[in-house]
Amino acid sequence: MVGDILAVNKYTEARRKANEKYNAKAYDEIKVRVFKGDKEKVKAHAESRGESLNGFINRAINEAIERDTHPEGDIKGGQRPG
Repeated sequence: MVGDILAVNKYTEARRKANEKYNAKAYDEIKVRVFKGDKEKVKAHAESRGESLNGFINRAINEAIERDTHPEGDIKGGQRPG
């Protein structure tokens, strides 16, 4: 009986709490609002590139910051300075 419940829930309560604790230490959260219908377009685009929605959004943010902070030609070989 308990095994059936765990199979459905996939995670134990202890695992869920451990994940929440780790996520609180390791990540900041940003809520992004898009117009109705755009979420599915963005998700489909991310998946077409083999990325998760979160991975795509993070990549898009990082690429925009890189573009905005380094004038054209300032970055050699497309790599971050450092």
